[in-house]
Amino acid sequence: MELKILYDNEALNGFRGGFGFSCWVEDKNTLFDTGGDLATLMFNIRKFMINPKDIERIVLSHEHGDHIGGIQIVDYCGEVDVFVLRSFSKRFKGWLADHSNVRLHEVDKAEEICRDVYTTGVLGWSIKEQSLIVKTCNGLTVVTGCAHPGLENILNFASKLGDIYGVVGGFHDFSKLEALKGIRLIVPCHCTMRKKEVCTLYPEECRKCSVGCTIQV
Repeated sequence: MELKILYDNEALNGFRGGFGFSCWVEDKNTLFDTGGDLATLMFNIRKFMINPKDIERIVLSHEHGDHIGGIQIVDYCGEVDVFVLRSFSKRFKGWLADHSNVRLHEVDKAEEICRDVYTTGVLGWSIKEQSLIVKTCNGLTVVTGCAHPGLENILNFASKLGDIYGVVGGFHDFSKLEALKGIRLIVPCHCTMRKKEVCTLYPEECRKCSVGCTIQV
C-alpha cells in the first residue's frame, strides 16, 4: 500500500509546499487532512494525477487551519464520507452538512472506516485529535496530523490493534524518542520539532517527508 504526501512544509521539485499536512492513502481512496489551503492541495493532487472524484472518504485529524484549510476539496469530489470529531465546531460541521454530496460522520470512539483502515477516535484533552491506522501485511502504520495528544499515547493506543510497523505525520513536540524503538518506518513531517534528533537516533528507520514523496507501507 502507498501513502502519498500531498501537503507538507517541505516539497520536492515540481510540487508546492505549505505549512500543514495532507496524505493520500492510495489503495483506499482516503484523504487524511487537507493542508492549509485548497490551491496548494489541488496543485499537488493534479501533479500526482489523482482524480478528486476518486476520493471516497476524508478524515480530518483536528480543527486547525493547517489541516482543514483545503476542505473545499469536497466541491470537486463525488459522493464522499467525511469523518470529523464530534467536538468540531457547529459552524464547520454545518458547512459540511450543507453539501449534498457529503455524508458527515461524527467520531467519538475508534472504528473501522473502511477495510483495514481505522480511526483512533478522540484522543487528547486540551487539543482533541484523531489519527489514522492503516493495516497491511507489514503490520500497522499510524498516520498523524500533529500528534497533539502525544505521539507516545497515540502509538500506545494503536498497539492494541496489533504490531506497529510505521508512523507517518506530524510529531509536534514529541520528546519521548524511546517510544519509537522497534518501529521499522519513521517519517516525521510537518510540525515535528525534533526531526533531526529523531533521524539521528533512528537513521535506518527514518525517511524524509516532503510533498511529492510516495511511502510504501
